[in-house]
Amino acid sequence: MAELKWYVLRVVSGQEKKVKAYLETEIEREKLEEYIPQVLIPSEKVYEMRNGKKRVRERNFFPGYVLVSADLSHGEAFHIVTSIPGVIGFLGDAGSGSAKKPVPLRQSEINRILGKVDEAEDTGEQLETPYIVGESIKVMDGPFSGFTGVVEEVFEERKKLNVTVKIFGRNTPVELNYMQVEKLD
Repeated sequence: MAELKWYVLRVVSGQEKKVKAYLETEIEREKLEEYIPQVLIPSEKVYEMRNGKKRVRERNFFPGYVLVSADLSHGEAFHIVTSIPGVIGFLGDAGSGSAKKPVPLRQSEINRILGKVDEAEDTGEQLETPYIVGESIKVMDGPFSGFTGVVEEVFEERKKLNVTVKIFGRNTPVELNYMQVEKLD
């Protein structure tokens, strides 16, 4: 039975997905699933408003790093992981020269990282660019669409804003959700 531990793999930033895909293909081809069962890129889905449209994208918690659950005492597993294009090496290499031994993550660290990933999946999408008081915004949706206003209050947990909008020459307070407004550049 393989003795699995979590390791942090340093990769070329921006190539995390490519490294993960290539690594999974190689593991399958070499039939090493028992020794390297999981490759993970800790990320969360965030959305941002661009030109009045909601855009969803994935943001990595740790750009330039990929987590690998592996038993590296199996020589072939270690070789496969380190020979993937885009892989720089393991984080926390102990020793020097060819005797470098990767240091596994402590269980508390991996629990925290995996907990953060699970939490991000539970909450679903999050707005990456929260608003701040005094910021100018443009209303993109609802009865005040097209109006501009100033953020007076932010309710982060409810994803709502109190905004002052000038209507017929009068400042009028309006409560809007994040999806109805867009930041003015």
